[in-house]
Parts: sequence; structure tokens; C-alpha cells
Amino acid sequence: MASMNISLPDPMRDYVQDRIDSGQYASASDYVRDLIRRDRGGIENEERWLRDLDGSIAQSLAEMAAGGGVDLDAACDAVLIELATTDGQHRS
Repeated sequence: MASMNISLPDPMRDYVQDRIDSGQYASASDYVRDLIRRDRGGIENEERWLRDLDGSIAQSLAEMAAGGGVDLDAACDAVLIELATTDGQHRS
């Protein structure tokens, strides 16, 4: 296993030491390894989310190109008309 030296400001070093003293980690190396695993997992989750989003956008664009979907302006106009009609009925 390779070693790496890092420098931390005193408050950060104290925080790591507190985590070790509380029994959450066996050593500073254990703490850093856990942080790296969590960071890698977060990056993988973000990449997966972006791929899923890209797929969803592509699917939506394909549906729109095939004549599916709803025109946003028309949908908003319909909602505004409904709100105006409903609002007028409640004030009577």
C-alpha cells in the first residue's frame, strides 16, 4: 500500500482526531479512505443521474417529434383560464 502525506489546518486535524477518538474510525488513513469511497460513489451516482436525464430528454424529444406531448403555451393558457373561471366562482 502506498503512503501519502497531507497537511491540514489545526481545526480539520482536530476534527479528524475527534472522529478517531469517538471510535468511528481506526485511524486518519481509515477516515480518508472512507471519504474517498464516498466521493467516488457520489460521482458515480451523479454520472448515472445525468445519463438517465439525457435519456429522458431524448425520449421526450422523440415523443414531441412524433406529434406527442402538449404545447406548453397552450397548457399554461388553459390553466390560467381555469384559474380565472374558478376564482370568479369562489368570489360570488
